[in-house]
Amino acid sequence: MKACFPHQTGIFSGFLYLLIYLISRLPMPVLYGFSSLAYHLAYHLLSYRKMVVIQNISRAFPEKKYGEIKIIVSNFYRSFCDNMVEILKAISATSIQQKDKIKHINFEPITNHIKAGKHVIASMGHCGNWELLNIIPFIIKLESYAVYKPLSAKYMDRLLLKIRSRFGMNLITDKVVIKHLLTNPNPSIYFFLADQSPTIKDESSKFMFLHQPTYLFKGVEKLARKTNACVFYLHVIKIARGRYQVECKEISTNSSHTADKEISQNYIRLLEQNIRENPSGWLWSHKRWKG
Repeated sequence: MKACFPHQTGIFSGFLYLLIYLISRLPMPVLYGFSSLAYHLAYHLLSYRKMVVIQNISRAFPEKKYGEIKIIVSNFYRSFCDNMVEILKAISATSIQQKDKIKHINFEPITNHIKAGKHVIASMGHCGNWELLNIIPFIIKLESYAVYKPLSAKYMDRLLLKIRSRFGMNLITDKVVIKHLLTNPNPSIYFFLADQSPTIKDESSKFMFLHQPTYLFKGVEKLARKTNACVFYLHVIKIARGRYQVECKEISTNSSHTADKEISQNYIRLLEQNIRENPSGWLWSHKRWKG
């Protein structure tokens, strides 16, 4: 199920995409130069959401001193700006260039479960550069679906879909994923960014996360228990500029027999480990906690 795009767009949209494509053809050292400039603008000059970032990191790591928090905050902005130019480069990069950016570890269990006829849900957080994981279908040669929520800005939505589907990733909206998982006869892997806040907040979706009572998306658990899909966590860390390591960690292989919240709790535990290992790599710029 490939994402579909209109054959014709407006003149402005077409010109804008051509401009973005041409910029993406620039060498990475040049693009990283733009990233460094964006860092200084966002962090030093504009202070883009800086108080939100400082508050979030301080609350997540109460044991850290001010100097340590300041380093994490600064490194977060550097990583965030690097992510933007790396996503930009993905518009024109070849599959080999993208593959070289990702070191994958322990994906054999996913392959084995799919060969045994079971669907796999790969849950992850906004860690490292999650957008570069669109290369995984090219690496592991499995039928793969990325679950996403359409953006209200139609042009940006089309652009991101085009980037995400370039290397064999199928795109599926969050509205139809349940039906698709239940009716898809081909064992496949479904990718979820599961650290987002749910639209409807109730006590059943509240967890302790990074020392804070937090509402988190429970869709992965509901889907897994309903379909008995195997669930894995993708542990993503930045190992160098433009280089990421993604490791597959088991959450559940017999999901229909798990207790309520068990899968979600295991996901949160692994996500926290991921964040603590690479604290500047998580997306801190959203106001997740009130007060």
